[in-house]
Amino acid sequence: MSTIILGVGDLGVSNTPGDVIKTLALGSCVSVVMLEPLTRSVGMVHVALPDSSIDRAKAMAKPGYFADTGFFALLDAMKRISCVQNEKCFIIKMVGGAQVLDPNNTFNIGKRNELALKKLLWTLGMGVRAEDIGGHISRSIAVDVDAGRIIITSAGRGSWEL
Repeated sequence: MSTIILGVGDLGVSNTPGDVIKTLALGSCVSVVMLEPLTRSVGMVHVALPDSSIDRAKAMAKPGYFADTGFFALLDAMKRISCVQNEKCFIIKMVGGAQVLDPNNTFNIGKRNELALKKLLWTLGMGVRAEDIGGHISRSIAVDVDAGRIIITSAGRGSWEL
């Protein structure tokens, strides 16, 4: 039983009872949570930017940093621990993508992250089952392996389940 803490660009997976995967301070970043209920496998990636073409070296060193490389790295890791090879067996949830440091919508990184990830899912015939995306608040999330529950917290707003 352990807590796996993910930083920006990190990904983690577990099927160990009692484990929790957490990431903190999702502003414009988006976290994709992947669940596989039959084997009680859980995975998460903390994506910072939508497209790895801006820094191929960083994408190789830390694939979770970008939507296009991070999602596939998470999918591969989930297939390894759950032994499920059909992508459509996974439940996908997304959190983050806020506009916290860009009040004039100049860069719109949160929205671009969300759309990049949804486009990848669409190309695989997958979809998002639930999401808490956008707005102007930073969020932290924790996913427990036992129940697959996702708890979101935000300063001054308390916590809620996705």
